[in-house]
Amino acid sequence: MTHKRSFWTGFQNNLLAGLLTITPLVVVLFVFEFFLDILSEAGRPLGDALIDFIDDRFPRATPVLASSTLHAVTAVVVALLALYTIGAIASRVVGQQLIRYAELLIARIPLVQSIYSAAKKLVTVVQQKPDGTARVVLIEFPHPGLKAVGLVMRTFTDAATGQELAAVFVPTSPNPTSGYLEIAPIERLVATDMTMDQAMSMVVSGGATAPERITTGSML
Repeated sequence: MTHKRSFWTGFQNNLLAGLLTITPLVVVLFVFEFFLDILSEAGRPLGDALIDFIDDRFPRATPVLASSTLHAVTAVVVALLALYTIGAIASRVVGQQLIRYAELLIARIPLVQSIYSAAKKLVTVVQQKPDGTARVVLIEFPHPGLKAVGLVMRTFTDAATGQELAAVFVPTSPNPTSGYLEIAPIERLVATDMTMDQAMSMVVSGGATAPERITTGSML
């Protein structure tokens, strides 16, 4: 009986150890597959057109070109090249002018304009540090006495009281793409010395990769 219990305990321990060992790899593969699917779908029309173009001129290559794997890889490569080209154009004066013209066109479409404007502001805000305040803070959430990692997106003033407020995004763990938007007085936020990368790593890992020490100010 003791032998069976020992065997079962060892089996459970090894099974748990194996699960914990492959979990980070599974997460990486999941994220990688997610982005590959997006790139594949985005580049598929142009990738298929490229394969059809080659097939018309090189009939002998038809068996190879018919591979679904080749179609998927071609779609991803085409999407990456398209992103690179867009980035190269956008970094130049001509590209910036084209973007402005496109934004003027988008501004004429009410719903699309709202979504595009919000997304662009989000990207801009994440790239910049708010004036006079920390980016990564601790906020009382979900109730007083508990602290959650928050990202200050912007600051503004209460029109009625003149109080300084902050829009704080509180990401959920382990998926930081979802979360909560909290409007809090700046003096209730606790400043930290964590970088954005450290904060995101901490959230994704559920706190397992938190810095050994975190320097916090009393309040902002």
